Amino acid sequence: MDPRHLEHGHRPGEIAKRLKEGPRVSYLRDWVYGGIDGTVTTFAVVAGVTGASLSTKALLILGVANLLADGFSMAAANFSGTRAEIEEYEHVRNMEERHVEIAPEGEREEIRQIFQAKGFEGEALDSAVKVITQKRDRWIETMMTEEHGLPPISRSPGRAALMTFLAFILCGSIPLLPFVLGLPATIEASTLMTGLTFFSIGSFRSRWSPMPWWRSGLETFAIGISAAIIAYLVGVLLGSVIQ
Repeated sequence: MDPRHLEHGHRPGEIAKRLKEGPRVSYLRDWVYGGIDGTVTTFAVVAGVTGASLSTKALLILGVANLLADGFSMAAANFSGTRAEIEEYEHVRNMEERHVEIAPEGEREEIRQIFQAKGFEGEALDSAVKVITQKRDRWIETMMTEEHGLPPISRSPGRAALMTFLAFILCGSIPLLPFVLGLPATIEASTLMTGLTFFSIGSFRSRWSPMPWWRSGLETFAIGISAAIIAYLVGVLLGSVIQ
C-alpha cells in the first residue's frame, strides 16, 4: 500500500459526488487574520501599559476597549473588502456579457488564443472553442477565469466578517486572562500565553499549507512577538517622558 495519504477518493462515483457538491468556500484566512491581529493588538496594549507602569485597572479598561472596538473595526473592514470583491466580479461579468453580445467573434478569438497558449492546436483547438462557446454561461465563466483570473466562488461577506470578529475576540482575549484571573507575575504569564497563542495559530494554519507545522508556528510567533516588543519599548519610552 502506498504510504502517501490521499485527501479524497478517486472512484468514478466519488468523483461525481464531489464535483456535484462543488468546491467549498474557505474562511480560513479570515480566522487566521483575525486571530493573529487580535492577539497582536491586545498584547500590544498589555505590553505598552505595562511598559508605562500603569495600573491593572487601566490595562483591563484599555484592553477590553481595544478588543471590542478593533474587533468590530476589522470585521467591518473585512465585510466591506469581501463585498468589494463580489462587486468587482459582477462588474467584470456584466462587461463580458456585453462583449459576447456585441462582439461575439472577437470574444471567440480570445477563447481561441487562450487555449492555443495552453497547447491546443488544429482540430482539438477548434473543438475546444466550439464546445466552450456553445453555451453562453460556460463561455462567460471561462473568460472570467482565464482572462481575468476571477474565481466563480463568492464568499459571504457576513460569514467572513463573523469569522474575523470571533477569532479576534477569542485569541485577543488570551493576553488579558492572567490579569483578569489575578495570576502572579502577570506580564510574564501573559507573554507566555500570547506566545503559545501565536504558535498555535501558525501551527493550525499549516494544515492547509505545505509549510511544516513547527515552521509555520515559529513564523507566526516571531511576527507577533516582534510587534509586542515594539509596543513594550514604546510604552517604556512614553512612560519615562510623561513622568
